Amino acid sequence: MDSAAARDRALDAAEELYYARGVSCVGMDELRGTSGLSLKRLYQLFPAKEQLVAAYLARRDERWRGRLAARVARQPEARERIPAVFDWLEEWFGEPGFRGCAWINVHGELGATSELVAEQVRAHKEAFRDYLDTLVAEADLPAALTGPLFLLAEGAMVTAGITGSTRPAAEAREAARTLVAAAGRDGLSRPAPTA
Repeated sequence: MDSAAARDRALDAAEELYYARGVSCVGMDELRGTSGLSLKRLYQLFPAKEQLVAAYLARRDERWRGRLAARVARQPEARERIPAVFDWLEEWFGEPGFRGCAWINVHGELGATSELVAEQVRAHKEAFRDYLDTLVAEADLPAALTGPLFLLAEGAMVTAGITGSTRPAAEAREAARTLVAAAGRDGLSRPAPTA
């Protein structure tokens, strides 16, 4: 088996086990069993567990943000793309096996002791915030709206992870709609470019 295929098997096993049970509860022997790779091969690919955790988070980030962007892009109107973020969160929260935000979960376990993992978590959150900033700009709304929208989404993720409910996404979506409407009503949107 080539290195790319072995790496994918290791990351598939890590994602399945780490997301379901947490990093600390899963040993390399269990990853070996789930991946079908030998311990020697696992350690060749990832000499330290934190490297495997960071790689798992990086791959999950690409997939997570890709799914979000694809769902939001289906909305043709720029201002409706912001609530569409929360529509997608609601769908994600309702998926079987949803266990909250993987990055928040891992940061809670390893963020204080692994700078490599903490960097990966910060990069994911920064990329998500930048994505929201792009949606706000495309909707011709003030940049100051990005922070509150980010906090609404993050709060919904934490609450849904704890409660196992999709309701936090619906509540956050309504709050986001209120913020977007208020920004437009108060004339805070950017002036249209002149020809």
